[in-house]
This record gives sequence, structure tokens and C-alpha cells, in this order.
Amino acid sequence: MNVAEHLVEFLHRNGTEHLFGVPSGDLLPYMEAMERGKVEFVLVSNEASAGFMATVYGWLKKVPGACYATLGPGATNLTTGLGSAMLDRSPVLAFTSEPGNSMLGRTTQMAVDHQMLMRPLTKWTTRLDPARTEEILSKAVSIATSEYPGPVHIGLPGGVGEMQATTADIDAVKRVIPGGADDAALEDMKRRFAQADQPLIVAGMGALRLGLGPLISRVAELHSIPVVLTPMAKGVIDEEHPSYAGVLFHALSDRVAETHQKADMIIGVGYDPVEFNYEQWMPEVPLLDLDTVPADIDPLRYTEVLNVVGHPGAALLALSTMDPIHTGWDMQALSKRREDIFAAFTPKEESFGPAAVLEGLRAALPVNGIMTCDVGSHTHLIGQAWKTHLPYRQLMTNGWSSMGFGVPAAIGAKIAEPNTPVACITGDGGFLMMAGEMATARRLGMNIVFIVLADQNLQLIRLKQEKRGKKTNGTILNSSEQPVANSVFGVPVVSVDNQKRFREALEQAFKTSGPIIIEARINPSEYKSLILRKHR
Repeated sequence: MNVAEHLVEFLHRNGTEHLFGVPSGDLLPYMEAMERGKVEFVLVSNEASAGFMATVYGWLKKVPGACYATLGPGATNLTTGLGSAMLDRSPVLAFTSEPGNSMLGRTTQMAVDHQMLMRPLTKWTTRLDPARTEEILSKAVSIATSEYPGPVHIGLPGGVGEMQATTADIDAVKRVIPGGADDAALEDMKRRFAQADQPLIVAGMGALRLGLGPLISRVAELHSIPVVLTPMAKGVIDEEHPSYAGVLFHALSDRVAETHQKADMIIGVGYDPVEFNYEQWMPEVPLLDLDTVPADIDPLRYTEVLNVVGHPGAALLALSTMDPIHTGWDMQALSKRREDIFAAFTPKEESFGPAAVLEGLRAALPVNGIMTCDVGSHTHLIGQAWKTHLPYRQLMTNGWSSMGFGVPAAIGAKIAEPNTPVACITGDGGFLMMAGEMATARRLGMNIVFIVLADQNLQLIRLKQEKRGKKTNGTILNSSEQPVANSVFGVPVVSVDNQKRFREALEQAFKTSGPIIIEARINPSEYKSLILRKHR
């Protein structure tokens, strides 16, 4: 096999069946190998989308997502998507064309140093060597999938694709699975836990990634203690669970703080500070941090920290086999706070704001359906209000937090799970960034429902301006008199301005054979009462 054929065969062998990107001349041997092989090349409109799609693919398929960009501007565009893979913790293999070995260090069109460009955005970056093709690809997958998972970049030197690849036998890819903490740490953890009166579990995205939901539920039920989530951990436990206490730092977070500020011990499970540092919300109480790496926390402010380093499942299992401790939590009061939080998102009968959109979509989307969202005011509502009953059914970026994520995330989710209903909620700002991907969704014939919350503003920044008492025109996207389009790149648009028409549009949208855009012309006024509240 030549290098291109070897690379394609390797991807398929390791479970990666799609590669997202925008091609260049140097990619032609690889595209031809994909046509002959079992990996599908997915043409996108923007290389950043390729990175976002690969990120979501990695989450859902549990194998590395793959993406490609050409020299220079293609690679710099791709970095926006790779930032998501890096800080939202997804295994991704990113390929870019690079100058051939004879042109390294020379001045040549489009070329910048991709190795330097990618170094801070990836776990590892290298160039493909025909003599070490299998070795390099195996190492890349091992690094990308090991904790914390993330992207690896492999430069493809010009002309390498058609060279002969080595076929020497290489050991299977080694995916590093962390073991449990040592016995001494586990015993110390149990001793400290037994002394707490009001311990509280805070589950992060690591708990979701490692499938720790059942163990967390078991520990919470056994000891009658609350569980708080970070936004990207939604789905770890059902919001209907009696121990569920809310999501940190999203809408109505002050009400969630009524629970976590009463804790006399925090148990962090897979807690990733890339979403929120402990110091941003945590009371100055002892911390038991159950994770694959030690806690990132200020040691001068938090002096009682026990790092139980290893696979958190072992630590949770130890807690679940203890005799129940007698905690001081009032679980009835917790239930009342939880009910009050969800009740606050109930839309008024005649209103049509973001809460009505969320309520309507939640009723229309099956429990196993996937909802992706963009970054903006609506994200803060989704984090708290959207009931996520299963893991990875609500997808957001809260580590990288890049606008433009929602639309390509939905396409990536539909490719990963073609038989699962998929919807996307985005603001009009995020939609403008990725409107070109409507052509991708239409070409692929995907039934994805794109809901655009149209309020003509960058609403989250508008709210922050309002809080400062200094509004400017720098957040206005367009005028309210702008005519409504009938389609975007051939994807039909349905414009609605009330709850009844929205529900009717949703019902029809999920019955169509292709993508559809629902422009929800909302009143954004309820954002103010739900978001602009103190965090503690």
C-alpha cells in the first residue's frame, strides 16, 4: 500500500469511518484511497466546522474523529475547531498538508510552520514519515484517546501520499486506561467522608466521559446527598433524580448556590476546571477530588484537599460499599428548590421567548434525541432548564466556548448517529458564522432541525452592557425590518412568532426528509430575569 491507502485503512481499522474537511491538491491521493476504501470524506464549508464535527464524532463514537485542512489559511481555520477538541476533551486526529521535506525552512506560498501553530492546541504534533506510518498513527491514537483525551496533529508532507508505506507489524494501538487509586488513598477518603455532615457531589465532564453516572447515583442514594453538575456533565444523572441539585454557573445559579454553599465537604468527580475553577464557586471546605489527575486549586485558600488520583470508578465503588452516613441534608428542601428552579422556566401562556422554545422542543424531541446548542444567552438557559435524561444527548462547548459550534455539532452528531433525531438551537449570531453549512446538511440529505433564536442582537453581550448601564450599537446584528428568507442554500426556512406556530412547525420539521430551519422570532426580555443574577 502507499501512504494514503495505509492511512485510510488504519482509520477504518480503528473505528473512524468519516474524515471532515476542505480538500486541496495534496489531498487527492487520500481522497482516491477513501473512495476505494471504507472511510467517507465529508466536504464542509469551513475548516473550523471540520474540527467541531470531528469533536462531536469523537464524543459519540468513542473513537477519534478525523479532520483535514490544507496549508496556511486552511490550517488556521481548522485551529478554531481543534480548540474545542482540546478544551472540550475529545479524541481527534487532525491532518494538514505541509511542504515536502525539501521545502522545509524555505519561503513558499501559503506555508507557515504548522508544527508551531498546532503545538499549543494539541496533545502532540508531528509529520508523517513513510517509513514509520503505522508507528506514528498508532502513537497518535494512543495519545488522543488517553486521559484527558484531545486532538493530535499529523502533518502530511507534499508528495508523501503516493510513496510506499512500510507494512511492518506494529503492536495494536495502546489506549491507556487509568487504574484506581491506591488503597491508602481510598481508606483516607472513606475516613474523611464519614466525618462530613453535609457532603456534596459535583460531577464534571470527566464523570460523563468515563460513564460514572450509575455509581454517582448509587453513592448519592445510599448516603442521601445532593449532586451538582457542570454544564458539560449534563446527562450523568437524570434531572428527575431525587439527589439532583442543579447546574453550576448557568441561569438561576444563585438558587443552585443555596445548596452547594451549605456543604461542609465537596466531592469532585471527574471535575474539570476548564469549565469553572473550583475557586469560582466552592465554599472554603475540605475537598475530595476523584479524578485521573490532581485537582487544579489554590492551595493557600483551600488547605484541606485530598487528591484520590486514578479512575474515579474505584473511589465511587468504595463509597458505595460503606455503611450509610447520617447527613444533615434536608432532602425535602432540596426537592423543593429543584422544583422551583424548573418552574421558573415555565413560559407565560402568551409569551414567545427562549423558554417557550426550549419547552416546545423538549416535548417534540425523543428522550434519546440529541440537541446541540451554540454559545450565547440561550446556552445559559439550556444548561439549567433542558432536561437531559441520557449521556451525550445535549451537546455544548463550555471548555472552548466558541460561537459557531452548534450548527456543525448537529451535523457531526447526525453523521455519528444517523438514526437518531437531531436538533440544534443557535442564536442568530452563531448561525451567521456557520450558515454555509446549510449547504453541507442539504447535500447530505440530513433531517436536522435548526432552530434560530432571532432577536437581532448578540444578546449575552447586550445583557452585560445593560448591567454596566452603557449600551452601544456594537451588538446589533441587523434591523427588525430585514426581510425573512424562504431558504438558506436550499434549506427551507419557516418563520414563527408564537408558541402555537412553533409547535406546529416542529411537528412538521421532524417529518421532513431533509434539513429545515425554524426562525423563532422571540422576545428576549426573559433572559434578563433568568441570567443576570448573582452566582453565589
